[in-house]
Amino acid sequence: MFLGTHAPRLDEKGRLILPAKFRDELAGGVVLTRGQERCIYAFTTAEFERMYAQLREAPLAQKQARDYIRVMLSGADSQIPDKQGRITLPAQLRSYAGLGRELAVIGAGARVEIWDATAWSDYLAAQEPVFADTAEEIIPGFF
Repeated sequence: MFLGTHAPRLDEKGRLILPAKFRDELAGGVVLTRGQERCIYAFTTAEFERMYAQLREAPLAQKQARDYIRVMLSGADSQIPDKQGRITLPAQLRSYAGLGRELAVIGAGARVEIWDATAWSDYLAAQEPVFADTAEEIIPGFF
């Protein structure tokens, strides 16, 4: 499970050194793809394969499902981190997420999210008050 927030930098070659806490779990392979709110999602290969099995069950007759699958999978990139725990963020994904050199890499349970640091800060500033003031059940059975 991925937890916490980290603040690495993107190097001039578009590489990211994975946070030490995430390296062991991602050492066997990582799949990068477009995420919601203009971030990059990073999954272990096993988690991505599990998710892909669910995507395969989506009805092809439903346009919204086709669109979602196309956008998510066409931007996907599979990698093995190097010995220093680095991965290369493809240019198309860096552009999609509007990444600068300063990043926020967050643990989001079954996935890692890679954000531009300013975009993450803005998102968090907008969402923390909503989170703190939530008085109803958002996720069934949780709080």
